[in-house]
Amino acid sequence: MKLQQLRYIWEVARHDLNVSVTAQSLYTSQPGISKQIRLLEDELGVEIFSRSGKHLTRVTPAGEAILRIAGEILRKVDSIKQVAQEFSDESKGSLSLATTHTQARYALPGVIETFIDKYPDVSLHMHQGTPIQISEMAADGTVDFAIATEALELFGDLIMMPCYSWNRAIIVPRNHPLAQSSKVTLEEVSRQPIVTYTFGFTGRSKLDDAFLDKGLSPKVVFTAADADVIKTYVKLGLGVGIVAKMACDVNDPDLVALDASHLFEPSVTKIGFRRGTFLRGFMYEFIELFAPHLTKEVVDEAVDRHTRSELDELFSHIQLPTL
Repeated sequence: MKLQQLRYIWEVARHDLNVSVTAQSLYTSQPGISKQIRLLEDELGVEIFSRSGKHLTRVTPAGEAILRIAGEILRKVDSIKQVAQEFSDESKGSLSLATTHTQARYALPGVIETFIDKYPDVSLHMHQGTPIQISEMAADGTVDFAIATEALELFGDLIMMPCYSWNRAIIVPRNHPLAQSSKVTLEEVSRQPIVTYTFGFTGRSKLDDAFLDKGLSPKVVFTAADADVIKTYVKLGLGVGIVAKMACDVNDPDLVALDASHLFEPSVTKIGFRRGTFLRGFMYEFIELFAPHLTKEVVDEAVDRHTRSELDELFSHIQLPTL
């Protein structure tokens, strides 16, 4: 059994059993990957992938168990490389993030600018996706950190730490009747067509819960993952927008932002990384730049907590900043 063979089966599974695409991503040949997978299966005496002719069709039950262990082994190998890099040159390396558009557009620019100024030899890679995709990327080792409001709790192998709380604002055209309201009510909002985030994005569940608790049925006419897109369609008159308050920093003469923090429960954005990750010095620094209360000592203590209730207890006394 070779480490290369484990890498091949892991990458093939990640690329939806497409050996050709896997070969391109690994800069090797498709026949070479197929041969090594066959050799590994022959050595183990089980099939990792089912086949129809020359095509892989699914992962077998044995393959699923083997892939889980292979993933753990490959992550340990990556950790060994990280350890070596930290001791050989602590200021060089790479850092990959997965996050949503709202975080990338409104919460992270200043943090990334400061980080790059301090670590010019660390290459930063940002991936955007749905909260589920973001969490999956952190859980399977595609990225180092996941930053999101939703879905991180679905993955038990992620260590999640709260960064800040935030609430929402209602965006309306300047000539809209609600623009003159000193304190808009949920009932008033529910009578309007609503433009807001796609379900599963940016604290959308808190929004839905607020209407449900009041027995209201909001008329959501348009959803998007991008706050800027939502504002564009509000400007066109499609409806009133509900977006993260941090996304209301653009001075648009055609739009008015109304505070909605009294209507909805605040949401908490978290940063997560998979358990067992070796955190290099600049990784600790990035976390603290994004959330100053998450010092190296606090992060290390979070790593030592093994259950979600223990993590919640650790952070229960911390007053989170509000964006």
